[in-house]
Amino acid sequence: MNHKTIADTPAAGDPAGAFGAAVGDIWKSVSGLSLPWPQLADIQADYLRQATEVWNASLQGLQPGPGAKAPAPADRRFGASEWAANPAAAFTAQLYLLNARALMRLAETVEGDAKTKARIRFAVQQWIDAASPANYLALNPEALNKAVATQGGSIAQGVQHLLQDLGKGHVSQTDESVFEVGRNVATSAGSVVFENDLIQLLEYRPLTAKVHERPMLFVPPCINKYYILDLQPENSLIRYTVEQGHRTFVISWRNPDETLAAKTWDDYIEQGPVAALRTVQAITGAETVNTLGFCVGGTILATGVAVLAARGQQPAHSVTLLTTLLDFESTGILDLFIDETMVQMREMTLGEQAPGGPGLLKGKELAATFSFLRPNDLVWNYVVGNYLKGETPPPFDLLYWNGDSTNLPGPMYCWYLRHMYLQNELRQPGALTVCGEKVDLGRIQAPWFVYGSREDHIVPWTAAYASMPLLEGRKTFVLGASGHIAGVINPPAKGKRSHWTHEALPADAQAWLAGATEHPGSWWPRWSDWLKPRGGKLVDAPRSPGSARFRPIEPAPGRYVKAKA
Repeated sequence: MNHKTIADTPAAGDPAGAFGAAVGDIWKSVSGLSLPWPQLADIQADYLRQATEVWNASLQGLQPGPGAKAPAPADRRFGASEWAANPAAAFTAQLYLLNARALMRLAETVEGDAKTKARIRFAVQQWIDAASPANYLALNPEALNKAVATQGGSIAQGVQHLLQDLGKGHVSQTDESVFEVGRNVATSAGSVVFENDLIQLLEYRPLTAKVHERPMLFVPPCINKYYILDLQPENSLIRYTVEQGHRTFVISWRNPDETLAAKTWDDYIEQGPVAALRTVQAITGAETVNTLGFCVGGTILATGVAVLAARGQQPAHSVTLLTTLLDFESTGILDLFIDETMVQMREMTLGEQAPGGPGLLKGKELAATFSFLRPNDLVWNYVVGNYLKGETPPPFDLLYWNGDSTNLPGPMYCWYLRHMYLQNELRQPGALTVCGEKVDLGRIQAPWFVYGSREDHIVPWTAAYASMPLLEGRKTFVLGASGHIAGVINPPAKGKRSHWTHEALPADAQAWLAGATEHPGSWWPRWSDWLKPRGGKLVDAPRSPGSARFRPIEPAPGRYVKAKA
């Protein structure tokens, strides 16, 4: 088969001259890769044919007559009536969509290993999304019409929004002035009963006269603030758990500053779940504790419990993992960013051996990375609304939390990248030494409730399911609808979405789904039913938080969660 490198390929002679230039710009940096020439010829021929159809359709839209309109582009970015009413704008949008399809076909055709091809597809999609005519004032008829109607007021307001966001260092996704942590988000009543350099431990005020004798400990992710689990009373998993009669404790991770830049993964395990478990046991007198970890909080929880198992301790009566990776073989889109070169670069700039000493991974960098995994929804949508149209985004608690970013200590972050994402050692018994102990998840003696979200792009549900063979004891897997956050934060009262269950646990995730039963509504009641018998008998709710040894320090949500990155 004949092949030509992309750099050698002549540009297609499209009517606007855009396609050839776009190909050249996108592919200069990967000119050593090759495309099968017959497929490239097919792409070029299809492009010319479709470009001609777009041009002819646009000419018909320009014909005189009442109500003459160009064909409306089939894309929600161009769904407003102004696009169809303006033939030039409609043509620009149609040509953009044609160029986008052709570029993605080229990306799919590139020959190379799977990871290289995936990276090219991702990079091309980022360029395509950024190049949308909707993102530019001169090409967006909606924004132009609004500027005329407001006599330039929308542009002036957009500039104000831009200057404000430049000061904040991120694109506003919601009206942040509406929210305040402790006032209208993270409002469940409780107290800080313990703190160290890395965590505050919150105990929540009981909402029932009787509580289960065995307490509950939540370990949220340290890459975000804990209050994703306690946004509003009506969608708070923490409040729901308290309402079910569980004496509930939650870790609130500190937002690290430069004084904590040298903290390691071992520090996060020892001062995080290990310290929290000991404190909960001491406060309540319970020998064992029900536990829950969310996202990387689940990875940290499982590692901490495995460290204690290696020490001959089994403090976890049960373990719930929500959208958690223990096996990092298939990590979805995040895998594109992880290779030896990238990890070494992070180690040299942020790790323990960095020339200037350990540094911080800034929360804004993490937040931007996650936003650009869904750029049209979480970036360009707000660029258009905030800056081009001068609109203030509506208040939304979830997006306020999403913008409340957290830093990470460089050594901790680099260790996590290398040993989890790159080398995938947590799944190998004894491969990792954490806090001086060989980690073996199979030594944890507790039942497991593992949850995955079907549309999760951060922890693919099949990767969450891959935890099952690593665990001993009784295991339950539940699959919820929607994504990484919306799938988890799904209160029963809303009556939204559905979830799937299956008693059998075949080796293959798709085989599990094929035999699973779909149930309408939230998975929370199913988890509550699973947790209830593991809570033990009902006893009188405590009259005050903490204990004689662990006295309340301050009201929840505490000061750690209020620190900004």
